[in-house]
Amino acid sequence: MIGYDQAIEIKMQRLFTTLSEKDKRRYAGIEATKLGHGGIDYISKLFDIDPNQLNVGLNN
Repeated sequence: MIGYDQAIEIKMQRLFTTLSEKDKRRYAGIEATKLGHGGIDYISKLFDIDPNQLNVGLNN
C-alpha cells in the first residue's frame, strides 16, 4: 500500500492549507511523484484536489 502514516498526513494537510493555489499544485505534484504509481489518486484524495489540477502542478 502506498501512502504515509496518519500523523504525517495531518502535518502535510496543515502545510497544504497555508500555501497559495500555485504552490498547492506544485507541492501536491511533488508528493505524487515521490509515491510513483497510484500517487496522483492518493494525493488528490489526501488534499481534496482535482487530479487535473495536480497534473498542472507536475508540469510547472
